[in-house]
Amino acid sequence: MRTATVEAALPLSESVDAIKESVDRLERMLPKREDTAVLMDFLEDDLREGLDAIAQVESHFHDVVDAMRSDRLHPVSLLEVAEDFRVLNRLEYLMVVVTQMRKRLAQAAGKLRSEGA
Repeated sequence: MRTATVEAALPLSESVDAIKESVDRLERMLPKREDTAVLMDFLEDDLREGLDAIAQVESHFHDVVDAMRSDRLHPVSLLEVAEDFRVLNRLEYLMVVVTQMRKRLAQAAGKLRSEGA
């Protein structure tokens, strides 16, 4: 079932270029200042890290499905896949990244608004 995980990962790699293009486009529309460049770097990092966390969470769900479809299904294998606490850490981290991204987008919106005024 690894094929499904690889296929799911392809849009992520394609979206990496979309991230750079989107951030660059937004940066061109904002005032040319050092704090704008820093803000865009942080926003780009947030987008990449958020998508990476989502991919890891998705991979965990594929692992659960694979475990349930296994020919050698045992209680221990189900418990092992259920006890993957890394996915909980990634979900917590995703909440942090989304919060940071929200703040950075609000800052960019404020800069865009003042630039257009």
